[in-house]
Amino acid sequence: MIRSSRADLRQNVHRRIRAGLGCALLACAVRGPALAAADAASAPPDAAAVAASTASAASPASAASQARAPIPLTRFFRGTGVHDATLSPSGRWLALTSVNGNRRVLAIVDLTDKEPPAVIAKFEDGHVESPSWIDDDWLVFYIRDLDNLAAGQRHGTRAALIDRNGKHYRLLSGAVLAIPSSAEPAVITATTKYSLTAEPLQTSPWRLDVRSGENRSLARGAPPHALGWLFDPAGEPRVVTSLNDDQTEIYWRAPGREQWVRIARFPMLRPAFQPLFVDGAGQLYVAANDDHGFRVLQKFDFARGAPDPTPIVDTPGFDFNGQIVMDVARTKAYGVRVATDGISTVWFGARMKEVQAAVDARLPGRNNIVSCRHCDDPDVVLVDSRSDHDPGSFWIFRPTANEWKPVGRRWSSLDTARMGDVDFERIRARDGADLPVWITRPPGRPETPRPAVVLVHGGPWDQDPNWGWHMETQFLASRGYVVIQPEYRGSTGYGDAHFKAGWKQWGGAMQDDVADAVRWAASRGLIDPSRVCIAGGSYGGYAALIGPILYPGLYRCAIAWVAVTDPRLLYVADWTSDQSETSRRYTLPEMVGDRDKDAALLARASAVDRAAELKVPVLLAYGALDRRVPLQHGERMRDALRKAGNDPEWVVYRDEGHGWFNSDDAIDFWSRVERFLAKNLSAR
Repeated sequence: MIRSSRADLRQNVHRRIRAGLGCALLACAVRGPALAAADAASAPPDAAAVAASTASAASPASAASQARAPIPLTRFFRGTGVHDATLSPSGRWLALTSVNGNRRVLAIVDLTDKEPPAVIAKFEDGHVESPSWIDDDWLVFYIRDLDNLAAGQRHGTRAALIDRNGKHYRLLSGAVLAIPSSAEPAVITATTKYSLTAEPLQTSPWRLDVRSGENRSLARGAPPHALGWLFDPAGEPRVVTSLNDDQTEIYWRAPGREQWVRIARFPMLRPAFQPLFVDGAGQLYVAANDDHGFRVLQKFDFARGAPDPTPIVDTPGFDFNGQIVMDVARTKAYGVRVATDGISTVWFGARMKEVQAAVDARLPGRNNIVSCRHCDDPDVVLVDSRSDHDPGSFWIFRPTANEWKPVGRRWSSLDTARMGDVDFERIRARDGADLPVWITRPPGRPETPRPAVVLVHGGPWDQDPNWGWHMETQFLASRGYVVIQPEYRGSTGYGDAHFKAGWKQWGGAMQDDVADAVRWAASRGLIDPSRVCIAGGSYGGYAALIGPILYPGLYRCAIAWVAVTDPRLLYVADWTSDQSETSRRYTLPEMVGDRDKDAALLARASAVDRAAELKVPVLLAYGALDRRVPLQHGERMRDALRKAGNDPEWVVYRDEGHGWFNSDDAIDFWSRVERFLAKNLSAR
């Protein structure tokens, strides 16, 4: 087993790519200097964007201005520049989304320079997101309807079809499930049938012929309660996942067969495996737990009726999270792209290994995601280069000629040299359990202990994003705060044991992990333990409210937005909540607590019931249209705090749901956070 590492890594994360796909081990790149601080010789000579008509640019602030004033808050929360970019199948065209006014638009760039860049889709009431090519003439993309999305409606995001010239446009009837590899351009979409209580009952796939407009069902013979579908590269359904009460069933239809055969049945919360994709030979790939409880990539062995015991890819210390990089026809594997605490690609062929090495040499210390269309010997590749200082820069690289051309930057108005450093640590909780922690330090990595913000992620069955630039943490760091982000037990991505250790631990060991991360940072001299504020949204907001109750004296203030304040309200079925009946009946009782059997546990975990014990200043913010955590959570907490003599700062955003979708609201909220922290932590 080969191991490789880089001198600037704080953590070496080893990826073992086994013989099933023919590659060796690789260590990921997780830390390094921003491009702005790299050797000037590594920067391409032409700084103008390829799509200058659609992507904005801004000059970094001078050293004098850096010393005088912090970066304006709006530059963090109102995105500028290029957001997404993708090569067409031939590699001639580039589709990109970029900011035009206050909306993201879809533009097409001819990389041969025979045609000028052109905006082909723009909407007054929404953003364009996630474009994907069907062939060189047609694309699909999503329209993010800000009003409906904030209101929590199912159709807040709509899929659409458009030709490369922008002359033919069509809204699609459902989400895009797949883009088949076929002579005639086609797209597979889904329609879902719902119950009167908005429970999904059945999802049906449809194959739309782009040119003729013919739309035919692919749901023939599908088992009942089919909710998830996988297709082979030709667009034929191969896998169906159905949900019957608390049981998940997996069905398979082999190439050339008409019948669906059940290949697995297991409790919803204890999956035997997760189907991921099917290749051109009809091989099913799945993610399943290894002997150590970490998810790995495996082939499914139909003769055994179970995943093959030998993993294709494992990422020790992390659950497998990635994809196989395929050719245009999706019949040949060129590599595996994995995300752990960073993102990297393991290429199988010598040529793409050379290309990746050339890109990494040009843009050192960064996550460089290389996309190719003809990967055996690519004449052009797209590079998405990111770091903790830089939200990302897109480049066109022609390997044979060694030619570089910039496309544009995400958040182009930011000065990347003024961003904070992000580190990943693995520490020990008080009971010896592994506890991953992210630390973002203010620019310049000050050696003296700084005030801190503990930023707790939501879910709680989720995780913080991997190493890179993130607007909330970088904004807080720019104001002089160390940001601590603990991956407390219950977080996903760090193995089954870490995930399940958080079950029924609201206000228990999950909160202990957050406190242990604070104490660890203080013991290392990273923070001033007398000036710590806890903050978060959704479950993170709950943690921000219960934290000072359970650990008086550890936190000086609390900031909670769209926060759960009483876990018992999650079980209430009424029109204000979008909590599913399946969740109320099966997942919440096991993961949070049974409403009857665990009544005492849920009462102890209620921040509302214990509001009189919350003695620190509190900022509460909610969306009036939130159906995930309805407004009554906030109103009850506000009233309870007022009754206890601790009147919180209170704000409700009339047109928002579970989070801030309107940039003006986000700017208003984080302006309040800035003032609140300055008042209570005296950072400056």
